[in-house]
Amino acid sequence: QTHYGPLWVGLLQVLEAVKVSPLIEKVSDHKDFKKLLRTRTNVLVLYTKSATSGDSHLKLLSDVAQTVKGQGTIAWVNCGDSEGRKLCKKVKVDTSSKREGAELMHYNDNLFHDLTFTYFSSLQSMVAFLKDPSGPPLWEENPEAKDVVHIETEKDFRKMLKKEERPVLMMFYAPWCGVCKRMQPIFQQAATETKGKYILAGMNVHPAEFDGLRQEYNVKGYPTFCYYEKGKFLYHYENYGASAKEIADWMKNPLPPQPKTPEVPWSETDSGVFHLTDESFDSFLEEHPAVLIMFYAPWCGHCKKMKPEYDEAAEMLNKGTNSPGVVAALDATVHKAVADRFKLSGFPTVKYFVNGEEKYTLPSLRSKDKIIEFLHNPQAPPPPEQSWEDKPSHVSHLGSEDFREALKKKKHALVMFYAPWCPHCKNAVPHFTTAAELFKEDRKIVYAAVDCTKGQSHELCKQEGVEGYPTFNHYNYGKFVDKYNGDRGEAGFIGFMRSLRGRDQEKVVKKKEEL
Repeated sequence: QTHYGPLWVGLLQVLEAVKVSPLIEKVSDHKDFKKLLRTRTNVLVLYTKSATSGDSHLKLLSDVAQTVKGQGTIAWVNCGDSEGRKLCKKVKVDTSSKREGAELMHYNDNLFHDLTFTYFSSLQSMVAFLKDPSGPPLWEENPEAKDVVHIETEKDFRKMLKKEERPVLMMFYAPWCGVCKRMQPIFQQAATETKGKYILAGMNVHPAEFDGLRQEYNVKGYPTFCYYEKGKFLYHYENYGASAKEIADWMKNPLPPQPKTPEVPWSETDSGVFHLTDESFDSFLEEHPAVLIMFYAPWCGHCKKMKPEYDEAAEMLNKGTNSPGVVAALDATVHKAVADRFKLSGFPTVKYFVNGEEKYTLPSLRSKDKIIEFLHNPQAPPPPEQSWEDKPSHVSHLGSEDFREALKKKKHALVMFYAPWCPHCKNAVPHFTTAAELFKEDRKIVYAAVDCTKGQSHELCKQEGVEGYPTFNHYNYGKFVDKYNGDRGEAGFIGFMRSLRGRDQEKVVKKKEEL
C-alpha cells in the first residue's frame, strides 16, 4: 500500500468549485469499487475528506483523464458522505489526517502497485506515470536533478542557446536507455558542482518530433553530449565512463574528441604475404595450386592479432622452393567484389583453395605453427559447433527488432548479453539454460539472451550499458531494473528468480489481506 497525499504540495490551488470531468468515475459503493478494480487495470483513485477538499486535485485529474483516455482510469471517492465514509473505512483510508484532506492511491491488476515513481508535481509527470506505471520517474521530477536544466521543447532549447552566456553541455537522452540511466546521477552531481559557472542540461529527444534536432547534432545513439558556447555547437563529449569530477574538469578546458588512431595498412613491402586484389585474385589462384587466403578488415582486432603470425608463416612458406602452398591476404573492405562473392560474415576468414577452387574454411587457423602444419597436411576442419541459438532450449534469443516488445510482456526478465567467442559466456550458457528450463511454465518469467556480435544487436547492447561479456541485466516489464552480479552457476540464476517470485507472492498475500 503506497500513499501519495504529500506529493500534491505545490499544485495549483483553485478557488472556485470545479466541475468534475465525466471521465473521472465517482465511486461510493464498496461493491462498485471492487468491481472497478477487478475489471480495470491501472486505476488511480483520489480519496477526499469532503466534496470540496479535492477541488484543486480534481482539476488536474480532469486534464490527466483526458490525456490518458483508454490507457488508465481515474476514480474519485468522497469520504465525507455516508456511503463514501464506509468505503474509505473498508479500504483503510483516513483523509482527515491529511493536511490537504486528500489522498491518492494507485491500483494495478486489482492490487496496490509497487511504485518507483514518487514525484507527482505536474500534468506531464502524472501522464507519464499512468502510461507506464512500472517505468522510471521523469528525470525532471527527481529532486536530486534540480541543478540540471531540463528542456522539454525544441523552442525552449533554441531559446536557451540564444540567451545563455555560459557554456552549455547538453545531454540528449532517451528514458529507456541503460547508459543514460547510469550516467544521469553522475551528470546531476557535475551540474551541482559547476552550478553558476556552466549549464548542464538534459533533453529527452527520443520522440519522433525531435527527428530534425537529432539529425542536426548527429545524435545516432543515447546518450549524446553536445557542448555549446554562446549558442554555437562546438564539440561532442564522448567520455561515457566519466566521473562527475572529470565532466567538471572538462568543462574548464573543453577539447574536441581525440581522433581515433588511424589504421596502419598492412605493409606489402615488409611482408612475405601475397596481397591480392579484385583484379589479381583469379589469376593468382590459377598460378598457384595450393593457396591459403586470409580475408581481413583493417579495423578488426582479431585480424591485427593474427597478422604477425601470418607474416612469419609467409616468410617460411612463400620463399621456399618446395613449399606445400602459399599464403595470401585480401582486404575485404577495399576489394569488395571478391569479398561479396564469398559472402563473408566476419573477420578474419581463412579459406584454403586447391587448383582455383575453394576447399575449406578454417576458423581455428590462427597461429604460425598451425598454418604451417595445415599446409603440409591439409585436413578438413571439424564440423562447426552448433550455436547456442540453434540448440533447442527455453532461453529466448532476442535481437534489436524484437527485444523491447518481448520483454514488455514479462514481469521478470534476466537477459544475458554475450559474444559467442567469449570463454566466460560459454561457461555460463549451460547454467543459464538449465535455469530457463526450470521456469519454463511460469508465464511471467523469461531468461533471454542477446548475441551482441550479430546484426544490429551491437548498438542495442551499447544502449543497454553492456561494456563486457557476459553482462546480465534484470528487467521488469521491459524496463531496466539493475545489473545481476551474482553467481553465474545454476544456483545463482535460479536463486535470483526464486527470490523475485517469492517477493511477488508475499506482496500478493499482503495486499489481499488489506483488501
